[in-house]
Amino acid sequence: MIGSLVEMLRPFGEVREHEPMSRHTTLGVGGPARVYFRPHDRASLVQAVRALDASLPCLPLGRGSNLLVLDEGFDGVVIDLAPLNHVVCKGNLVMAEAGARMSRVASACVQAGLSGLEFLATVPGDIGGGVAMNAGAFGQQISDCLREVCCLLRDGSEIWLSADKLSMGYRHCRLPDGGIVLEAQFELQPDSSEAVRDRIRSMRARRSETQPLDQPNCGSVFTNPEGRHAAQLIEAAGLKGKTFGKARISEKHANFIVTEPGATASDVLALIRLARRSVREQFGIDLIPEVRIVGGQA
Repeated sequence: MIGSLVEMLRPFGEVREHEPMSRHTTLGVGGPARVYFRPHDRASLVQAVRALDASLPCLPLGRGSNLLVLDEGFDGVVIDLAPLNHVVCKGNLVMAEAGARMSRVASACVQAGLSGLEFLATVPGDIGGGVAMNAGAFGQQISDCLREVCCLLRDGSEIWLSADKLSMGYRHCRLPDGGIVLEAQFELQPDSSEAVRDRIRSMRARRSETQPLDQPNCGSVFTNPEGRHAAQLIEAAGLKGKTFGKARISEKHANFIVTEPGATASDVLALIRLARRSVREQFGIDLIPEVRIVGGQA
């Protein structure tokens, strides 16, 4: 069956079988995808999805910065959205396709003199994933400026949804079941390019001082419980610097797990479970993973 699936997808883009997801996540770990697919362009993606069996699991992939693929791998089609990377600024509106890097969108806002998405410069990942998790930093989040989203449904149809239809909250967005973000439209405020650039520089400097950006990681591992900070709870539980295999809870920021060459997804998962168990036992708080875990029972 996998051979026929590959042949079916081949006219629409690059296709690989049993592709190690360690090559496509910022943690540098993860088992193989049954099929890895990178469409030629947006039209090719739509055609491919129309051709796929609607019951076949599909995993949209951006930069892989908020993703832990378990060592068993992903038994479905990983769809690399990198070719969908157009960014257009028109008036106070910014239109960005799902595969556009969030840092690139922030740079486009500098050039256009638009304010409201400066924080994107500090968030690793692409717009599609940013919308899907309502990414945020420095007290801001995607939903603050999001106007509408174009989603590709599993039957191959496209639908535009206004932001108020997505039930967006802290690290939450309710997209249609199986829907893939194709494009997002934002409404921003005009400002001088210099002021926007200065805010981005300040945010980047603060991130560099407090987070282990020089080591492989997936970003924040857990969401912050209401009124608390996950990093402070994990540190208070005595877990800063705790290692398992080739993975480690960062000494610089306890809500980050960093990896070394040879690390496995199981190493990372063991630390996630340890942090959840320790914080629950010591503080009665259940930490909720912000990182998306796929490919097996977490």
